[in-house]
Amino acid sequence: MALQSLHYHTIKPVIFPDSKVLILGSFPSIKSFEEGFYYAHPRNQFWPILAAIYNEPIQTKGDKITLCKKHNIALFDSAASLQRDANNSSDTNLKNIEVNDFEKLLAQYISIKTILFTGKKAEQIFNKKYKYLQIKKILLPSTSPAYASMKFEDKLAKYKEVLEDKL
Repeated sequence: MALQSLHYHTIKPVIFPDSKVLILGSFPSIKSFEEGFYYAHPRNQFWPILAAIYNEPIQTKGDKITLCKKHNIALFDSAASLQRDANNSSDTNLKNIEVNDFEKLLAQYISIKTILFTGKKAEQIFNKKYKYLQIKKILLPSTSPAYASMKFEDKLAKYKEVLEDKL
């Protein structure tokens, strides 16, 4: 068994005063920590999905932030800290999870009316502490390269249906 080590979420949320939807992952991947930004693994489908939905090229971190601001999207993760093997980003590798403070976040950003989870683990972590919150919550398929049982086109269709619904 690999040695588990404690990891803290150090990537700031991408969030704006007029954000309407909060998209939550579980916890940054090793590659995301290296890049200092969300969904940074080259095979993660998150940014290609958003680029396709909004028909906008996304090449840089700045492009990603601009797209989020333009479309009232906020990004964060459910977990604030946890233990995991330092060489394994898989959601099945997450232990002793502490949840981010979503009461405080949602009180500060009152325009957020919907939370989208990019996979079951993100939803499970959030619900560990905040299931009772009266806000619209929608589970979407994981964009991770580890979740390959659903085709890109099918994931795109699900994200597009929710994001185009104007939430």
